[in-house]
Amino acid sequence: MKIKVIENFDGSFSLEPEVQAILFGLLTGEKFLQQVAEQAKSETVTFTEILFQPVPYSPGTPKGMPAELEQYHQSPAHLIINVPPNFMFAAKIFQPSRLCAIYQKFI
Repeated sequence: MKIKVIENFDGSFSLEPEVQAILFGLLTGEKFLQQVAEQAKSETVTFTEILFQPVPYSPGTPKGMPAELEQYHQSPAHLIINVPPNFMFAAKIFQPSRLCAIYQKFI
């Protein structure tokens, strides 16, 4: 089985202000932040307000994320999560179909 390497993928997207406000509200909800912190084995976490669309593997994006955000992937002080599908649905986000959010951990 061959792996197809994609040279260029446009991972850009934009959210309407109302949609972004709904999504950010869900991602910063107290109960959700507690759940993320518990899973990350951290005392608390805060949402950095950085979202990105996962991108296919390519030589320029080996981590599946935009190259300019790879610094967060390697940082022990940050956590990258998939935005839960029910949050995407509640905010009425259908394109892109997947988003990731970056959180900062506080130990």
